[in-house]
Amino acid sequence: MKALVFLEPEKMEIRDVPLPKCPPGGLLIEVKACGFCGSDMRTYKSGHRRVTPPWIIGHEVAGVVREVGDGQNRFKEGDRVAVSPPVYCGKCWYCRRGIFYLCINQRELAQHWPGGFAEFQAIPPEALAFGNVASIPEGLSFEEAAISEPAGSVINSQEMADVGLEDTVVVIGAGPIGCFHVETARARGSALVMVVDVLEERLELARRFNPDHLVKSKPDSSHVEKIIELTNDMGASVIVVACPAPEAQQEALRMAAKGGRIILFGGLPKDKSEVALDANIIHYEGLHLIGATSFSPKHQEIALSLISSGRIHASEYITHDLPLERFQEGIDALLAGTALKVVFRP
Repeated sequence: MKALVFLEPEKMEIRDVPLPKCPPGGLLIEVKACGFCGSDMRTYKSGHRRVTPPWIIGHEVAGVVREVGDGQNRFKEGDRVAVSPPVYCGKCWYCRRGIFYLCINQRELAQHWPGGFAEFQAIPPEALAFGNVASIPEGLSFEEAAISEPAGSVINSQEMADVGLEDTVVVIGAGPIGCFHVETARARGSALVMVVDVLEERLELARRFNPDHLVKSKPDSSHVEKIIELTNDMGASVIVVACPAPEAQQEALRMAAKGGRIILFGGLPKDKSEVALDANIIHYEGLHLIGATSFSPKHQEIALSLISSGRIHASEYITHDLPLERFQEGIDALLAGTALKVVFRP
């Protein structure tokens, strides 16, 4: 089969590789769409400690079941499915309490097993045990279903922060994750949603999701004062840091209202992950810091439901829908900041 193979940082190529076998109790799916996400970009640029080249990455997958392994009875040949990458152990303290996103033995498709930048992907039985493979609702395209995975992570984080009515929400970072946060906050009833970004191009891409305000980040930090002004001098009740910038985490404290919740969603570079935060602001303003990155199976189902109902406009995220052979075009668009979401079709 045809596959896009990661060979070393900044080097990937299309290769002919053996067709995977359907594992007992698992599935063999024909991949119809696979999104290229931020973690794929980090692997492309710098490698990954759990990825040993040559390797097939890609974990935002939607496709059709082509073969069903012995003992698997949930899906049948021809079913349309969306595949989420986390594979939970089901045995640790967190899994036993249904907090799957904190599983201490979590593995992932595209790391421990080959990913979806290929014509076919084998899904092991471990990935089926807790609902990581979901049926695609009728009328939803493969491309839209493929990007339900990052939406699931966003939904989980806002559930953790109890985002809801009367909340004023600031999203720092106008990439696809930031835009998912905008739409999710709207779906949860937030009263005011604002987006901050350093790039005008990103803010223009985010405009299609109708935030109440788009705020340009500036070196003099005047955007922090702008947020205070837009919230009637109170600050925002929820701030989502959806970018890999230490400065954004520091500024989030200054944007927050008393008792505000700050979701640290964007992972930082390894050499910049230790951030000096003003602990007195956290202490005296009663702020809550929430780290969030993954999700439980139910969150992907919620994401698919929100996309199917039109409350998350998945098609608006996909600025580049490309055949796998044009992978470099998609990567270059992401690096240039002209793409929001790139989806490859094997």
